[in-house]
Amino acid sequence: MDHMQILVGRGEALPIFATIVRVLDDPDEFPFLLDAIYREAMEMGDEDLDRLRFGLLRLQIYADLHRYENTEMMHRMQYVAQVLEKVIFGGLLIEGKEPAEK
Repeated sequence: MDHMQILVGRGEALPIFATIVRVLDDPDEFPFLLDAIYREAMEMGDEDLDRLRFGLLRLQIYADLHRYENTEMMHRMQYVAQVLEKVIFGGLLIEGKEPAEK
């Protein structure tokens, strides 16, 4: 799986995507790169922020669709994408909801 391709979708790569791919390739780096990713995102314009958010959304959807292929990797991918979305945008565009118990 190519993390960059998932982030980019059918558009152009944003420079911030390279750092996010670095985190996805080595999740142990995430705590140390979180502030750099946040600062870079805060300097982006509205259009690029939208592209970033949809890139993170694509990661979450991809991880959900492929969750049984490599559970640990997909869980990490979804975690990274959700944490970044919450930190940068203040919440998730798509909230996962647990089914109501009877």
